Amino acid sequence: MAQSLQNEVTAHRFSERKLTWKSIKDSIPASAYANPTLPGLLYFFRDIIVFVAIFSLLYVAESWYFLLPLWLLAALSISSLFVIGHDAAHGALFKSKRLSWWIGQISMLPSLHAYHQWCYGHNRVHHGHTIKLESDFVWHPASPAQYQKMNVFQRMLHRLYWSPVGAGPYYFMEIWFKGMLLYTAPQKGALRDKLLVLGFLLGVSAGLFLSGAYQGAGFDAMAGLWMWTKMFLVPFIGWNYTMGFTVYVHHINDQIPWKDRKDWSPAYGQLFGTVNYHIPAFFNFFFHNIFIHMPHHVQVRIPFYNLNNALEGIKSVYGEYVIERKTVFRDYFRSTLKCKLFDAEKGRWLTYREAKQSGLEGLREAVSAT
Repeated sequence: MAQSLQNEVTAHRFSERKLTWKSIKDSIPASAYANPTLPGLLYFFRDIIVFVAIFSLLYVAESWYFLLPLWLLAALSISSLFVIGHDAAHGALFKSKRLSWWIGQISMLPSLHAYHQWCYGHNRVHHGHTIKLESDFVWHPASPAQYQKMNVFQRMLHRLYWSPVGAGPYYFMEIWFKGMLLYTAPQKGALRDKLLVLGFLLGVSAGLFLSGAYQGAGFDAMAGLWMWTKMFLVPFIGWNYTMGFTVYVHHINDQIPWKDRKDWSPAYGQLFGTVNYHIPAFFNFFFHNIFIHMPHHVQVRIPFYNLNNALEGIKSVYGEYVIERKTVFRDYFRSTLKCKLFDAEKGRWLTYREAKQSGLEGLREAVSAT
């Protein structure tokens, strides 16, 4: 839209209070909820075939000019399967909970995500409290005061996470390592699913290492390590960057303020707290429309192949509120330069320099007042 995101939010800061989450959901046509079993299965098998084909090529590739594009495609193919698992976890792809578990579990294995672990943190917390301060844990901003209390190592880590190269390290450490590996959700099946993923991780790692080590005459540990690095480590690092970038652009923008509990509402979080990006067809082949993100937050049971239909329904009633953009990469770099800390009192994002200047001004005012 030509109008800036800030103008969208500011112009409707009172009007949005008249909206309810239910009224927004009611604008979605009934056809958007249709989720027969066959389309979900066809997309799943399509992505499995693409995944196997890419990793088969990667298995035999050795030259850097083949490896680089294949590593990118490998990360994207993991992402495409993850979106299948993501929708299955929301109950969007299939009516059967058992089928959703099987498809979701298999689809999430390449990204090393446990099905019920993911359901707990993502479905309940992130979707239930989108861009709510002290509640939504995904890319949750720190305040200037919180940053001041950090030690040197914490500040260095924060500067890495919120930099243009921080999406991968953030997702790996804060979402996968802490949320998937160290934490066990208080939900039935969470521990079982995590053990399945850990078994998959160890089994695949051992298989790749041995496959590489025994390819020549005798046993070559370095060749085994290279095979594991080529087939597992680099694609997994690429996946973390891909998904970290995706989650970031959905909810972090210098013109979209997070809200505290008293000012937040489900309508605000789901409608104003998400951006709809129209991305190139090549990338959308792998991401399954998930960048049309606001309808997904309004109603999680809409399958990804109906998100455009849902968006049109919402636009037909609340078009003035809908945020659509095509500049996903430009927005990402803009936001990573401008969104470092969040001032809840003023409702705006700050750079580190702005936060420091604001703190000095506050100190001067306090001194002059005394």
